[in-house]
Amino acid sequence: MACFEHDEIAFHYRDTGSGVPFFFQHGLGADSSQPFSLFKPSPGFRLLAFDCRAHGETCPLGDPQRISIPSFADDLLAFMDHLRISRALVGGISMGAAVALHFTLTHPDRVLGLVLSRPAWLDEPRTENLQLFPVIAQLIREHGPKRGAELFRQTDEYRQILRESPDNANSLLSQFDPPCAEETVIRLERIPQYAPAYTRKHWEKISVPTLVLANRQDPIHPFEYGETLARIIPSAEFRELTPKSVSLERHAVDVQRALEEFLKRPFAVEALKR
Repeated sequence: MACFEHDEIAFHYRDTGSGVPFFFQHGLGADSSQPFSLFKPSPGFRLLAFDCRAHGETCPLGDPQRISIPSFADDLLAFMDHLRISRALVGGISMGAAVALHFTLTHPDRVLGLVLSRPAWLDEPRTENLQLFPVIAQLIREHGPKRGAELFRQTDEYRQILRESPDNANSLLSQFDPPCAEETVIRLERIPQYAPAYTRKHWEKISVPTLVLANRQDPIHPFEYGETLARIIPSAEFRELTPKSVSLERHAVDVQRALEEFLKRPFAVEALKR
């Protein structure tokens, strides 16, 4: 992994392929390996992703007050400027989708197209689907990661998630695992407080080609969130994915196919120019 310096932080990132740049950001508690595990860029496209503040190998933590969706969008802009990329495709998974949406609304002149995969935010913070992240944070602060995970497994909320979506249950448990879990726990407290910071009326101004991906059986990433975004964003394309709780392999295949088909259609000419 390479890194770039911004705001006195070393942001680690991944970069593969060549051609039209596609910045595809990870979800809360994940890192840049997540988008790279879901999409292999086709010829003519370049895939990039960085570890957000308080995630992955990016360090130090920096100002805790800047652990937010708007700050992560600012960091994406700094990353693009570092690479001297004036316009690109932007997208993300879960939290990464919120970052990409905020970036598109804030810097529309830098965006060629938008991908929102399994969105967990609309235009309001502290929604019911995100309520377990602050609970996990409190357990880590009061009991440490190991004991906190044991107590979390005993909660009714965890057991319900486990029944509905084992993959989401595993993802929640992974929040206890990072080597610096006690230092980076602030991300679980602060990120759910934010939304892409614009009302749904602003979404109607998005003029770039947009792909929205969502699946059922996913209480953290409600299917209706994807439907809502696709309905309001002009000319957005909506694709339903196989739930990860049904098949991780089929889910990954669906993501790869949906992205390949979306990118090739509106951006084929642009890719050939490079």
